[in-house]
Amino acid sequence: MLPFLIFAIVLSQGKGAFLLTGFNTMSQKEQEQYDEKALAKFMGKVMYGYCFCLLLCALGELLFIQWLLVIGLSLFVVLTIFVLVYTNTGNRFKE
Repeated sequence: MLPFLIFAIVLSQGKGAFLLTGFNTMSQKEQEQYDEKALAKFMGKVMYGYCFCLLLCALGELLFIQWLLVIGLSLFVVLTIFVLVYTNTGNRFKE
């Protein structure tokens, strides 16, 4: 969870977009079409959400609470689906 948290802090400051897989594989010309800072901040918020999901899963495992693990995994899946739909519709991060 700690690497996710560090990554979230870096991204939420609007830095580190080059670490985003889909963004860094684009050509320089394509990258210039996107608001790099807004994309990084959004992905930072997403990473905070993933950290929360992992925290719930870890607590569920440590405290032997099955429903906490299920909620953590369910939120992880829901967050992933939301991010895929949100980022791929509406050209939200294009300048």
